[in-house]
Amino acid sequence: MSKEAESPARVEDVHAAALAMPYVTVTYGTAGNPVYQVGGKSFVFFRNPRPDAADPVTRERYADVIVFWVESDADKQALVQDGATPFFTTAHFDGHPSVLVRASRLAELTRAELAEVIQDAWLSRASPRRRAAWLGSRFG
Repeated sequence: MSKEAESPARVEDVHAAALAMPYVTVTYGTAGNPVYQVGGKSFVFFRNPRPDAADPVTRERYADVIVFWVESDADKQALVQDGATPFFTTAHFDGHPSVLVRASRLAELTRAELAEVIQDAWLSRASPRRRAAWLGSRFG
């Protein structure tokens, strides 16, 4: 793996990796936060500060939460229960196929790890035809 791929992930890498996927469009949420979509379905978005994601001591809402879709609850649990990752969830996302990460903790991932999470998020939301075409172009 390249030295760059092993570098700590940054917010700019979220945008670059999401835009590198095919058929991606970007819309913007109520606060102007980017929402990356494939086929009209979100797969990565920057969340507005909400009361469910806040500092446990000060209760200050986190202003830097990024949401990534996952394929299944098993995938979600694997990420949030692994103490070596910065991923988490909140009760608001119970039953929702997604994980959260604070932008301030992205550097705990490598750029390659972040790219894989974003690719998996895209795969979880893309149509079967688009998934097959993308996977075929990479592994075919």
